[in-house]
Amino acid sequence: MASAIEDYALIGNLRTAALVGRDGSVDWLCFPRFDDPACFSRLLGSAEQGRWLLAPAKAVRRMERRYRGDSLILETDFVTATGAVRVTDFMPMWGERTDVIRIVEGLRGSVAMRFELALRFGYGDVIPWVRRVDEALMATAGPYSAEVRSPVQTRGEGYMTVADFVVKRGERLPFVITFFLSYAPRPTPIDPYAAEAATANWWDKWCTQCTYRGRWEQAVRRSLVTLKALIYAPTGGMVAAPTTSLPERAGGTRNWDYRFCWVRDSTFTLYALLLAGYRVEAAEWRDWLLRSAAGRPEDLQTLYAVDGDRVRVEFEVPWLAGYEGAKPVRVGNAASVQLQLDVYGELIESLSLARHAGLQRRDEDWRFEVAILEFLEQSWSEPDHGIWETRGEKRHFTHSKVMVWAAFDRAIRDVEKFRLEGPVVRWRKLRARIRADILKHGFDRARNTFVQYYGGKEVDASLLLLHQVGFLPASDPRMRGTVTAIEQDLLVDGLVMRYRTLPTLEKTPPQEGRFLACSFWLADAYALCGRKADAVRMFNRLLALCNDVGLLAEQYDPKGSRMLGNFPQALSHMAIVNTARNLSRPGGPAENRSRHSAGTKKHRGQASLD
Repeated sequence: MASAIEDYALIGNLRTAALVGRDGSVDWLCFPRFDDPACFSRLLGSAEQGRWLLAPAKAVRRMERRYRGDSLILETDFVTATGAVRVTDFMPMWGERTDVIRIVEGLRGSVAMRFELALRFGYGDVIPWVRRVDEALMATAGPYSAEVRSPVQTRGEGYMTVADFVVKRGERLPFVITFFLSYAPRPTPIDPYAAEAATANWWDKWCTQCTYRGRWEQAVRRSLVTLKALIYAPTGGMVAAPTTSLPERAGGTRNWDYRFCWVRDSTFTLYALLLAGYRVEAAEWRDWLLRSAAGRPEDLQTLYAVDGDRVRVEFEVPWLAGYEGAKPVRVGNAASVQLQLDVYGELIESLSLARHAGLQRRDEDWRFEVAILEFLEQSWSEPDHGIWETRGEKRHFTHSKVMVWAAFDRAIRDVEKFRLEGPVVRWRKLRARIRADILKHGFDRARNTFVQYYGGKEVDASLLLLHQVGFLPASDPRMRGTVTAIEQDLLVDGLVMRYRTLPTLEKTPPQEGRFLACSFWLADAYALCGRKADAVRMFNRLLALCNDVGLLAEQYDPKGSRMLGNFPQALSHMAIVNTARNLSRPGGPAENRSRHSAGTKKHRGQASLD
């Protein structure tokens, strides 16, 4: 059985990533990239469906682990009755190779160790042909191969490769698996110790670029490293998470594939990268957006593959039992073809943000934005599936309308500031019309709150973003009333729910954990309206939910004290970076988004929380 979600740590090489449990088992790895089939699938199935265990053979009295500095080199110390041993796990950052290296080091005494390797391609469905070639084991199935190098004698046992050995104080034993395509040349054996030094140097050099200085710096730096690990280096696209089908409720059916790049996350991503000094990554993400979204505006997808290709299918993997029995296990994501109007707003705002940040501009970029705005002129009044990608009937979601308003707002601002060409008079009229429509149909005067969708009475955590995008200042009584309504309806056990699902909105059971990004948004809202102590209190509580190596999932279950959803979740870690910046001093993402809105005054009540 797989470990609890919070028991995992992440290692990666900017093309794919692996999850390593506290028990010393690598339980998840897709090859050759994030969204390809897994070759270790224990996370969603059984040990026989793929894992790599390297841990003490007998009872562990104590376990401690950490990342080495600001890197993705994981060090796990196991203490047993006879001694102590350290297992160092990492994936080298060299070129296009995919190696997983594990180094066992004796710290004191002697420790009996167990090595168990079950390589399974195709999400645990394909057992490879294993044979010995030279000094290595070679495992091949169809297009996939893996070369296993071990300093200890291994043997076959029940379709697994196993070994038992003893590590004494001062000994270091390297174990290496190199993955490659079976029809490609066999890679040259890697020097594990040189790779360890080079990987440490790579991360040290990357982290020196970080310009964030302020409170919560350690959490911010760990989140930035995590976000970097979720970037697919060849294209600059960032996956929402490296996993699929980790459930939003224990044993539930809301199990989605997050190994793709969401256009909606673009603004949050750019703010996190730019405000921390990572302009190269921000520019590459901007370029990924432009390439992926290219085409007819009406064909824009909500999410894309890491190379920018379209995601068209979603299917189930029935031979995997699911995490703790949560079925189905899904590959692909049907939300890719939904109409989600807010995505257009996020795309326009992201490109505007990049323009204001001084990232290289091209004339064709603006022509692309104008084409999107022309589409929105005709489509803004349509119902859609909204930010939460509901799988029921379409609605006129308030957040979607506000993001369309934001698209025209940013376009008007950029025409005025950068002397771009566009029908700004027509856009101003439409911006005013959309605003009036939202205030008339998306606001409940009796309760003094914006609502989830036109004609509804429920609130939605996405409404916390309305003042961030500058639709209204945080000091406006309507925004204060919305925050109060969200506190009353969605703040449960101290954390924020996305919304209370209605049967007409969802075809899947509504139960889920607390969506962590929403709680960060509430902290931002507190900061913007001057509730400094509440903002800091909420943020510190959220940071306390990180696991022992600083990682967060998509959701959290306060009653079960456990993480839920895919892990680690990029949006949660973007929120750590952006909210820390919001709370540490003026000019954070929330304030920037709101004060740069055309036609609205710079908001008050946004002082530093230092």
